[in-house]
Amino acid sequence: MLWSLAKALIFFAVVAALTWGAALLSETEGGIRIAMLGYEVTLGPLQAAIAAVALVVAVWVLMRLVGLLLAVVAFLTGDETAISRYFDRNRERRGYAALSEAMMALASGEARVAMARAAKAEKLLGKPEITSLVTAEAATAIGDKARAEAAWKVLLADPRSRFVGIRGLMKLKLAEGDTETALKLAEKAFALKPKHTDTQDVLLKLQAGAHDWRGARLTLGAKLKAGALPRDVWKRRDAVLALQEAAVLLDDTSSLEAREAAIAANKASPDLIPAAAMAARSYIAQGNPKAAAKVLRKAWEAQPHPDLAAAFAEIAAGETPADRVRRFRTLTDINPAHEETRLLMAELHIAAEDFPAARRDMGDLVTTHPTARALTIMAAIERGTGADDAVVRGWLARALTAPRGPQWVCEACNAIHAHWEPVCGNCGGFDTLAWKEPPESTGPSATQTEMLPLIVGRPAEPEPEPEDPVVIDEAPLETPDQTLRKAGS
Repeated sequence: MLWSLAKALIFFAVVAALTWGAALLSETEGGIRIAMLGYEVTLGPLQAAIAAVALVVAVWVLMRLVGLLLAVVAFLTGDETAISRYFDRNRERRGYAALSEAMMALASGEARVAMARAAKAEKLLGKPEITSLVTAEAATAIGDKARAEAAWKVLLADPRSRFVGIRGLMKLKLAEGDTETALKLAEKAFALKPKHTDTQDVLLKLQAGAHDWRGARLTLGAKLKAGALPRDVWKRRDAVLALQEAAVLLDDTSSLEAREAAIAANKASPDLIPAAAMAARSYIAQGNPKAAAKVLRKAWEAQPHPDLAAAFAEIAAGETPADRVRRFRTLTDINPAHEETRLLMAELHIAAEDFPAARRDMGDLVTTHPTARALTIMAAIERGTGADDAVVRGWLARALTAPRGPQWVCEACNAIHAHWEPVCGNCGGFDTLAWKEPPESTGPSATQTEMLPLIVGRPAEPEPEPEDPVVIDEAPLETPDQTLRKAGS
């Protein structure tokens, strides 16, 4: 409405300006006198202006007629397409002008204007492989999925634009959440251009989301061949995919093949904790405890982790707690000052009921890095040494609000996972989980509840109420800090 009013006002303003200019010219004295071949013509100012405009129009018409005449002459001399080319040049000129306007409108965010200009360019040019691209992008921008899909499908007919059409449909299906169709389209796009980096990344992510680990390894190898991935990063990620492939094989009861795949994944990346744990269990299943211990010791040297300790314990599952402490020395002596090593030895000594040794292993961890796990272990030590229930409850109360310690954290979105996964369930990042302290203290923990049965035990039976009156000591109650200091002494 406002634009129509504005156009009407502009029209009236132009008419008024022309009328005013004509009036000024008519009132102006003088003019133009033309004398030629015995003839003389005198033109006033207004007549001279009109004659100038008519002369410009006549020259333009003359040029067009000359062009048409030349085309007719060429046609008569044997060029059968001369006249059609003459008229097509004009259409093509206007068509490319409309296409240029469509692209400028699309770049400036005017999607509807871009669609209108693209439709005009299509009528004039008859080249859908060019105009459909602008139409598809504009329709996607305004959320018209049906028109966008139709425009992308038009591009599939031309071999030169088929790859662009497939990628456009793939992105459209991804936006709709149809990952199954998007995966098939990504595979077709990858077959057309296997070195296209963005297509490789999308296909790898979709294959990992669909648990197609074998296909993902092939895509990862293509990225390496194309030079889009450093060899050390490829080796690490290929090990991750091999590990998941082994897990799938294990689920399908193909135990022999799964064990070999797990061992291969560990050899490719020895510092990958899940691969080391699975490879160790594979060696244990083969009856090769020495190889399992060697794998775990090498991984422990890179980074101590509770999963490695759990796998190391499975090497001799029936041993006594005292024997386990002695056997674990071959593992814990590798990195004795590490926090995980100290916590592990404290837990082993608690299981062996050597509470003074467990307290020595803990050292100053409860003050320098008071995590929920460290405070829970201290509660177990206090219970084992016969401390009052109030002291044990004090440690547990602190553990409830303490940081959880290192966990599997996604380095892309900081989401916390209770178990390692190749793909982050929150952001979909591939190989982004790292064992580290999260930025926030809340979230699940893989190790915070193992000691609770030992600490809490079974609920005590309520004591019967005494028949005689109870005399209460009127001494002042101790504060929690005083209780903790007394427990520490």
